Amino acid sequence: MESVALTRRTMLTGGAALATLGSSASLRAQTSGAAFPSGSLVYGISMTDLPLTTGQPDRGAGGYQFTGLTLYDPLVAWELDVAERPGKLVPGLATSWESDPADRRNWTFRLRDGVKFHDGSPFDADAVIWNFDKVLNQQAPHYDQRQASQVRPRLPSVASYKKLDASTVQVTTKAVDALFPYQMLWFLISSPTQFDKVGRDWAKFAFEPAGTGPYRLKQLVPRVRAELVPNDAYWNPRRMPKLAKLTLSCVPEDLARVNALLSGSVDLIELPAPDAVPRLKAAGMRIVGNDTPHVWNYHLSMVEGSPWRDLRLRRAANLAIDRDSVVALMGGLATPATGQVQSSSPWFGKPTFKIGFDIDAARKLVREAGYSPQNPLRTKFIIPTGGTGQMLSLPINEFIQQCWAEVGIAVEFQTVEQEVAYTAWRQGAADPSLKGVTASNVAYVTSDPFYAILRFYDSKQISPSGVNWSHYKNPEVDALCDTIKASLDTAEQDRLLARIHEIVVDDAVQVWVVHDTNSHALSSRVKGYTQAQHWFQDLTTLA
Repeated sequence: MESVALTRRTMLTGGAALATLGSSASLRAQTSGAAFPSGSLVYGISMTDLPLTTGQPDRGAGGYQFTGLTLYDPLVAWELDVAERPGKLVPGLATSWESDPADRRNWTFRLRDGVKFHDGSPFDADAVIWNFDKVLNQQAPHYDQRQASQVRPRLPSVASYKKLDASTVQVTTKAVDALFPYQMLWFLISSPTQFDKVGRDWAKFAFEPAGTGPYRLKQLVPRVRAELVPNDAYWNPRRMPKLAKLTLSCVPEDLARVNALLSGSVDLIELPAPDAVPRLKAAGMRIVGNDTPHVWNYHLSMVEGSPWRDLRLRRAANLAIDRDSVVALMGGLATPATGQVQSSSPWFGKPTFKIGFDIDAARKLVREAGYSPQNPLRTKFIIPTGGTGQMLSLPINEFIQQCWAEVGIAVEFQTVEQEVAYTAWRQGAADPSLKGVTASNVAYVTSDPFYAILRFYDSKQISPSGVNWSHYKNPEVDALCDTIKASLDTAEQDRLLARIHEIVVDDAVQVWVVHDTNSHALSSRVKGYTQAQHWFQDLTTLA
């Protein structure tokens, strides 16, 4: 059987504690003992805590680069060692996958031979089934709700799964779904044997995890740091770590990360403070970014009683925002959004509603809906305090709040920590816990057809099945989604995805603000780093 991987067509047919860090010496002693070995780097990350280390990281897509794709592998992987073009699906722990022509709901995954977990136990079909049970089978003795809550919404198509033989697994989807392999990017494999060794306790497993990934966890200090060292027996030579050690240090405050980099306490940081970029460049730091399929937006509730059921208000909310000023607020580390995906995407299409800054048109639409700056629409949005990619969550939200006030939309913000925002996002607009909330602000990746389009606009993805937070229902869109999932023709898929995007932009289903560029700042100690066109990143490219 031919190996799946090299094109989408082939895939579808065959296959705060650290806010004041002090001196460079103090942090390096803290993170690496008496000596700081050559070939080691300290990475200042923007999170308040390390993502889960048990197999399925929390804290969004960003968590996958830190404790996901370092310690673990998926069956289906994403190409992350190229910067000049978007990546593609490539074999991971599965060497190939195919949809059964006799029943397209059945997907066969051929597993890689000779792979071992960090604990020395073999990777095989039993391990894959155990991991599916871990997050999808609530009756399984090793079921973990924390991991399940992260990945279950990312695997909405899975109906059942079974072992065919020691190196083959079959996954059956709820319906024919040609895009199903994209969902498998998020499903990471941890060791059943190690779980037994630590007393069948996920809390203990977090400190002594075992995956098949390129790094092993040497030490975890919650909310402070994680030390990663190479897995010398890693199966993929292209992803062998180039570092003797990589330390991930939690530095959630933007200015603290900048100061840590300038002082030499860390060697690279993610999400540099936009207003500090000139200072960083003057100090000799390299600022790197890339085209990134990642959109910062608001999902608007379409449930009964929501003011956003009125198309005029949805369009007005889009037209009232000065996106160029948002980009300026971000120091140029963003691009204006005119839809869910960039205009260069094959899925953009030709919407008739042109998103831009037109305050007069916005005021007119608000007046037609019965409101004005003197008699504003009053409503509440749930927003995260941070963690929305590189975006400055509160400053941007406050700026947009002012833009809306000028046209007669008065928004009150319910601010929550990032993980609380994600939980609310998964619950959907109709959840009783969100009574009075009419919009959700969560940024996310839009790198593949399912993650960009289907999961938000297909009514089958309304909670608890997926993250159609708005409860958006459009029969034409639903029919298009069904056709896409049944088609193995990528050209047809692109055409239909573009039509969906045209519809949802014309419907102003969301308020789209900017696209991220996922910027990083690197010191001269960082000799190599490939930044992929994705929110996932491969830290084995660091040198």
